[in-house]
Amino acid sequence: MTRRRDVEVDPELAQHEVPILHWFDLDRRRFLKLFGGGLIVCLAAPEVEVLEAQESGRARQARELPKDLAAWLHIDKDGRVTVFTGKVEMGQNIRTSLSQQVAEELRVSVAAIRMVMGDTDLCPWDAGTFGSRTTPTMGPQLRAVAATAREALIDLAAERWKVSRDGLIAENGKIVNAATKQSISYGDLTRGEKLVKTLPADAAAAPVSPASRWKVAGTRVPKVGGRDFVTGAHRYASDMTRPGMLHGKVLRPAAFEAALLSFDGARAGGMPGVKVVRDGNFAGIVAPDLVTAERGLAALEVKWKETPGQPSNQTIFEYLKKNADAGATERSEPRVAGSVEQGMASADMKLSQTYTVEYIAHAPLEPRAAVAEWSGEKVTVWTGTQRPFAVREELATAFRIPSESVRVIVPDTGSAYGGKHTGEAAVEAARLSRAAGKPVKVVWTREEEFTWAYLRPAGVIEVRSGARKDGTLVAWEFHNYNSGSAGIATPYDVANQKIQYHPVKSPLRQGSYRALAATANHFARESHMDELAHEIGMDPLAFRMKNLSDARLKAVFEAAADKFGWAKRKAQPGRGFGIAGGNEKGGYIALCAEVEVEQPSRRVQIRRIAAAFECGAVVNPGGLRNQVEGAIVQGIGGALFEAIRFENGRITNPHFSQYRLPRFPDVPPIDLVILDRKDLPSAGAGEAPIVGIAPAVAGAIFEATGGRVRGLPLGGGPA
Repeated sequence: MTRRRDVEVDPELAQHEVPILHWFDLDRRRFLKLFGGGLIVCLAAPEVEVLEAQESGRARQARELPKDLAAWLHIDKDGRVTVFTGKVEMGQNIRTSLSQQVAEELRVSVAAIRMVMGDTDLCPWDAGTFGSRTTPTMGPQLRAVAATAREALIDLAAERWKVSRDGLIAENGKIVNAATKQSISYGDLTRGEKLVKTLPADAAAAPVSPASRWKVAGTRVPKVGGRDFVTGAHRYASDMTRPGMLHGKVLRPAAFEAALLSFDGARAGGMPGVKVVRDGNFAGIVAPDLVTAERGLAALEVKWKETPGQPSNQTIFEYLKKNADAGATERSEPRVAGSVEQGMASADMKLSQTYTVEYIAHAPLEPRAAVAEWSGEKVTVWTGTQRPFAVREELATAFRIPSESVRVIVPDTGSAYGGKHTGEAAVEAARLSRAAGKPVKVVWTREEEFTWAYLRPAGVIEVRSGARKDGTLVAWEFHNYNSGSAGIATPYDVANQKIQYHPVKSPLRQGSYRALAATANHFARESHMDELAHEIGMDPLAFRMKNLSDARLKAVFEAAADKFGWAKRKAQPGRGFGIAGGNEKGGYIALCAEVEVEQPSRRVQIRRIAAAFECGAVVNPGGLRNQVEGAIVQGIGGALFEAIRFENGRITNPHFSQYRLPRFPDVPPIDLVILDRKDLPSAGAGEAPIVGIAPAVAGAIFEATGGRVRGLPLGGGPA
């Protein structure tokens, strides 16, 4: 059976895809040289395919994996276990949950595991950390690797003791003979050996433990390296230093689509310690310290020609509707079932509404940052990115050097939320470093992050529907302009439907965001379901359940409603209740919210939330709870406050003082129910939990005020 490494990429990620020109993995000889003896578990790759997402995000092209062996796990003579993965840690605590899964299969403690993550010279190639794919794809991969290592150690012990392997077990970092109680540690078994074990061609064949028998996975464990994060000992990309390092600043245009008319760097270049770098349209400064670099940048004498007539917030939704891509592409082909027109003809109640979402920023705690250092024709870059191998290709392409001459190392990163797929800071630091002949650090300012990083797309969503008097959905038409196709399919049962995503050439740079377009599509769909329920005269939950056959989604709706006390809620002046739910990336969320709308300011205050979440077998209960609650809190910002303001080619709110994010008083008590389905494969939890909060709050606002708000943000009153 052919083993395939599946790379699932959402359509919206396609615009960030960097063509993979070269494949480079650590070969066995070099690995043994670096890590010495011990047991190594590798991936054999003769005549094997990898599925790589292409432009459409659906079309995939078969590629042959490297003939060399890519190592996943190493056990040295002291018994230390080192695991290698191209996934990266951005605050989601995936280092801990992956360590748990390796520890579970290898029968060691989490403390015995050292994860090497996101180092393109040491780790097997990986598409990146996105789409809630780490748990469902990398988790099983590393479990198979660890199980293969465990069985190899048992074989090694059986051979050494000249006994049958049937009576040997692995436990607590040792192989034990159950009959004689003789034991030997993994380190003693591998001492002085150079053993390479090949992962089975079908990784599913590895003897992994079912979730029902987990002892380490599925339990609460302390965050790996947690003390370093709390004490400040951990070093992010923005903390990195190198001997002789200089600081860099990059010249940015005066506005979007501005053209550089003239450039004079003489005054800046005359400043002590300042070097001016010019390379085509790229210009920057290097200096011994950040303050001097900033002064040098300010001393550059430049003139720009700006492009008038660019869209603004006042015109953006009209612009998106008028500029839909008329060309037929795979991404924009409609999903059709039955006949919407026939369904509408049979409907007792018909409804048509338009919903909108603004551009919003990722606003990561750590802006983009990189340190670059050249050694001859090879460059090493330390940077915070979700896709180290894609950034390696960006650098190789930018400098016209082989991929083998680029090493990208990702320190644990201060959040990303889908906003760090690209390597702008890495390329900038490398350009400046090459010109300076020394290591250079580039750290974006908050204003640069807000202005020049890509944004969550704005969108216009038109929904037309029909239902019978008994609450049966009979027609559903859904058109999304620009914000994307993630989560666009309805989970509700409706025989006649047409669902279509319409790509638009955005006036602002846009890209991935936590849950991609699923937040916008769930907001429109769940808000529309509320409106239908109101028109029919049904309870919003009862209406959903009547039209829902997905047992997993029904279960989270029931659990959230029970936790919230939905059936016992009582209307009060100025207070309302809302419910919403959905599924995305294998996770299922339902959420109930109670809000108060203050008068006369109409300020919305969320008073309490109850939510239920299910993503299969739970690997790390504490980490999962943090992920779900964190996504809900982040979603409060997009629901109530967040919106990028722009006009004349400029972002007009590029600072935290102007861009409203959730604050402590904005966050209500959150009662969370986690449904642990040990009978189902584990799915990721980074994205699905965010999709329920906005429509639930929108429904509650209607109940509190009698007025519908169909655009995000819903409005939280004065900052």
